[in-house]
Amino acid sequence: MKYAWIIVTTVVVIAILIVAMYSGVFENQFHLLNAAPEVSIGYPSDDSSVVRLVMISGTAHDPDGDSQVSSVEVKIGDKDWATAQGTVLWSYNWNTNADSDGVVSLSVRAYDGKTYSSSQTVSVTVNNRQSLTIGTHRWAVFVATGNFPSDNKSKLGNGGLYLAENMSSYFIEHFGYDTNHVIILFDDGWIRADNGYGSKVETLAELPHPYEITYGGATKDIVTATLTQVISESNQFNDSEVFLWFFDHGYGDSSAKNGGKILQSSALYLWDSLLTDKDLGSLLKPLNSKRVTVIVDACYAGGFADRTVASLPTSIFMRSGIPHNGRVIMTGASKFDVGYTSTTEGPLFTLLWFQGLQGAADGYRPGPLNLGRPTHLKLFKDGKVSVEEAFYYAKYMLRTDKDYASYKGMRPQINDRFPYRLLNIRGLVLGQSK
Repeated sequence: MKYAWIIVTTVVVIAILIVAMYSGVFENQFHLLNAAPEVSIGYPSDDSSVVRLVMISGTAHDPDGDSQVSSVEVKIGDKDWATAQGTVLWSYNWNTNADSDGVVSLSVRAYDGKTYSSSQTVSVTVNNRQSLTIGTHRWAVFVATGNFPSDNKSKLGNGGLYLAENMSSYFIEHFGYDTNHVIILFDDGWIRADNGYGSKVETLAELPHPYEITYGGATKDIVTATLTQVISESNQFNDSEVFLWFFDHGYGDSSAKNGGKILQSSALYLWDSLLTDKDLGSLLKPLNSKRVTVIVDACYAGGFADRTVASLPTSIFMRSGIPHNGRVIMTGASKFDVGYTSTTEGPLFTLLWFQGLQGAADGYRPGPLNLGRPTHLKLFKDGKVSVEEAFYYAKYMLRTDKDYASYKGMRPQINDRFPYRLLNIRGLVLGQSK
């Protein structure tokens, strides 16, 4: 009887434990079988100052196993909780331009499907008014998407980011661009190991940079919000200058004649969607600046400049709406051709264009059929290289330099509507708006 009682008691206890496990008694009441997840904010830090785009990021962990973290939520001020991207490594894009300046609390919590973590909170100061009260009236936005979700074979690496960093530094140091007016949007805002082919390492904002410029992801929402804000700010000044650069895969069919683009608009990939030439035309329609440079370095990109090949215009029904008085629009390839890039240095056309901009293109002219040619006439050489001179230098190098013989079929295009004033025959010189 004694042993029978022990057996019965043991069976009853086991049955209670089983029922408790499936009913959540231990998990929700005693937390013995389910530990609450843990979460932390890595960026921005407490008591820091932020402007423009902020990529809030951090890590989350569940003592029961990282795979148990099902979601991370972020709360900005008194707004509702919003779901972040990722779990173990998470991030949330915050456009501070939509908020009032001042101190804002940022809270985050993790959820494992049953239990929330305790909230972690930091306080930051939004200070966007400063960006319009200091420095020059010049804005630069660099958009690059090299590793959007796809197979490794089609990834373009981090070269576009490195080139954007180099160009932005040069603009700040040589053309007087204020750091508050320079923005780099790359991939989803994360830098990945193995030159983009590996896993997420850190957000761009967390990496050390030579200048305090704005970083964010190249998603359509962020690109749209960024351009809208830049247009709003630059339209307040008659002497504003706006530089826009886009790089990624262009949309087309390499197996079809002319890339299948005869009756299609040009388009390039952002991180999460396509951006067509007409999309960009609509976004830029409110822009009033008369000193605008737009470079689209992608396959089949000629439509962004309303050009097919050999400077021939696209059909009136295919016009993008981007070319406008005071604007210079350039593409790294024609509407019917592919472009080329280095996964570690960036796209070839822009590399050559930037090389020319730094001095090598001084004196370069359109030449016959806009093929580009150098000149020795002092009239055309004064050490100030225009964006057009750099274009013709890049086009000339692709056509004549044996190192680029395999790439001359790119056939870059230009639509130059910058007003030529008397004795101003070089075109749009960056940083010369005053």
